[in-house]
Amino acid sequence: MPKLLGCYEAELHPVIEHIQARGPANVVNIGCAEGYYAVGLARLLPNSRIWAYDTDDNARQVCAKMAEQNGVRDRITLGGTFSHEDFAAFPAGETVVVCDIEGAELDLLDPGKAPALAGFDIQVELHNKFEVGFNQAFIERFAASHDIKRILPSDRNIEAYPELRDMEHLDQLLAFWEFRRGPNPWLFMTAKSG
Repeated sequence: MPKLLGCYEAELHPVIEHIQARGPANVVNIGCAEGYYAVGLARLLPNSRIWAYDTDDNARQVCAKMAEQNGVRDRITLGGTFSHEDFAAFPAGETVVVCDIEGAELDLLDPGKAPALAGFDIQVELHNKFEVGFNQAFIERFAASHDIKRILPSDRNIEAYPELRDMEHLDQLLAFWEFRRGPNPWLFMTAKSG
């Protein structure tokens, strides 16, 4: 329901606007699931190529179907596991990474193992809300190469969605539920020029 309402991960709307304004040649969506971001960004960025990866075969199939139904299948390349070496295939300054891999970001997004990351804008969901030290260590990896913005989850305003007015209060709350175990923060890291 949050995806249909347009409030799913609403905290990231400014990030999406930044990506749209930038118009990168490539968007690398790691952990694409059913294609919410891969397909959405393909629709929003008609001149961009979307590279969507997920280790789950069913997720890739659903993403392909979603892309087909939205008329963007020809601009989305689907793949399985993404490795450190795969980042080198994308040009710096022309690539944005969107990553949501349920905790595996600590290993994958490591400039020591994937130096190409220094040239990409990166939006990542962190899955370690109870381990502040982990967040800080992760952030420090990118401090020299990126300007980093931390984005925290926020509440939803039921009144902003008139389609929910006649629903019971519990149903209104469930309409906003994003199936999260806890409030995972995000980072949006923009590569420093030069």
